Amino acid sequence: MKIPDKELKLSIEAMGALMMCLQKCLLEQSDITEILKNLKFKTLDDELYVMNPPIVKFENDDSEELNA
Repeated sequence: MKIPDKELKLSIEAMGALMMCLQKCLLEQSDITEILKNLKFKTLDDELYVMNPPIVKFENDDSEELNA
C-alpha cells in the first residue's frame, strides 16, 4: 500500500483527545494501545480530528471534601 505524500498535523482537538486517552488509561491502569487503535480520524484543512474521543468518568465526587 502506497502512503500519500500529503502531510497532516494534529488539531488542538486531536491533541486533547490523545491526552484524554492517556489520562483514562492512567486512571484505569489499562493499556493505551486498545484505545488508540479504535480512534477514528477525519481531516479538515490538513489537520486530523478525532471523531470518537474517549470519555473519562470519575467515580468519586471529592468536591464536597475539598469544600469542608
